[in-house]
Amino acid sequence: MAAQRIHLLHPADNVATALTPLEPGMVVAAPDGRRVEVRSAIPFGHKLALVPIARGAPVVKYGEVIGLAIADIAPGEHVHVHNVESQRGRGDLAAGGVASHGPQAAS
Repeated sequence: MAAQRIHLLHPADNVATALTPLEPGMVVAAPDGRRVEVRSAIPFGHKLALVPIARGAPVVKYGEVIGLAIADIAPGEHVHVHNVESQRGRGDLAAGGVASHGPQAAS
């Protein structure tokens, strides 16, 4: 049996966590049977997209929204601060401001 390379924390998640460093071209399987080809190098402990995540769409981990995609993210891509903006603890949003990169950002 192959070693599990990714971990899905909640069935509603659209990302999984890398249990080992992942290299482009590897095909990984989540415990729920989803299989994804890795598109970019993903360090241990980082996230990869399991499904397409459109710019402005929620990124879901632990069954909770952890941020919004600031760019389209393809399945198998590294999901991190370069393509996700957290919405937690955002005083500017609580005060009615706009996100600097998210879908509410001014053009």
